Amino acid sequence: MALGNLAQRFLVAVVAVPALLLIFGLSRPEPTWGLIFVASLLAMHEFFAMTLPKEDRGPAVIMGAIACAAFYWFDIASVAATFGRGDVPKPMMTLALGGSAVAVFVAVIVPGLYYLFRFRDIPSVAGRYAATVTGIVYAGFLATFIAKLKVIDPRQSLDTVLIVLLVAWVADTGGYFAGRFLGKAKLYEAVSPKKTWAGAYGGLAGSVLGVAVLKVVHADWLTWLDVVLIAVPGGMLGQMGDLAESLIKRSVGVKDSGALLPGHGGILDRIDAVLFIAPYVYVYLLFKLS
Repeated sequence: MALGNLAQRFLVAVVAVPALLLIFGLSRPEPTWGLIFVASLLAMHEFFAMTLPKEDRGPAVIMGAIACAAFYWFDIASVAATFGRGDVPKPMMTLALGGSAVAVFVAVIVPGLYYLFRFRDIPSVAGRYAATVTGIVYAGFLATFIAKLKVIDPRQSLDTVLIVLLVAWVADTGGYFAGRFLGKAKLYEAVSPKKTWAGAYGGLAGSVLGVAVLKVVHADWLTWLDVVLIAVPGGMLGQMGDLAESLIKRSVGVKDSGALLPGHGGILDRIDAVLFIAPYVYVYLLFKLS
């Protein structure tokens, strides 16, 4: 990584991190959802730009937006956090109970109907349909879990989101420096030639360090067992999420998913690890905090 690129990454982080902390630190969950919703739309657009012809990208993003909104808002925890527990209107509660079905309907069945009546080139329909559903679930639903983390427990709403970001982004830093200075044995050269085993171990160490520091500084409700059970599997999932996105990009012949963030590439490049970590942390904390 060139120094100029490293400097760009640093400048983006200096601007982005305080803004993220400000939004995630607000007591209301709606700003966090709004930010994540926009990020998911950008990530879906980048995914569709890599996998779909131009004519299908706009409709796919629209379907993804509706599916992601349903995935978040037709959820009991999200509704309760918005209206206050015990004050949820009955129609909203009814929708929330069937929310997963609504989200799946929009994510899977609606694209099927779209291609049924807008198929154009029939031999390419299977690939386009699969890419649309995959993009909605991968770049949309998985990103929405970050916003869902905010509403698991209002008392720990900032910590639950920060855990995911620390597991992913401190691991990225640890992996970079460990890979650069401690070893050159390739981790998975066919998919990502620059990644090394030293970087992988450094990334896991970074994940543990990030969650441990959060526990000591702010999240005393976490136990040391929680630190290990969140950081180690989460760190491994994050690295596999990074590799999975690299595989997608390699399969379509692009270096970055986009160019929105100087030094980072696109939104999808920045959150690829987070997409694999967030659902795991969500399920873990759901059992712990509920």
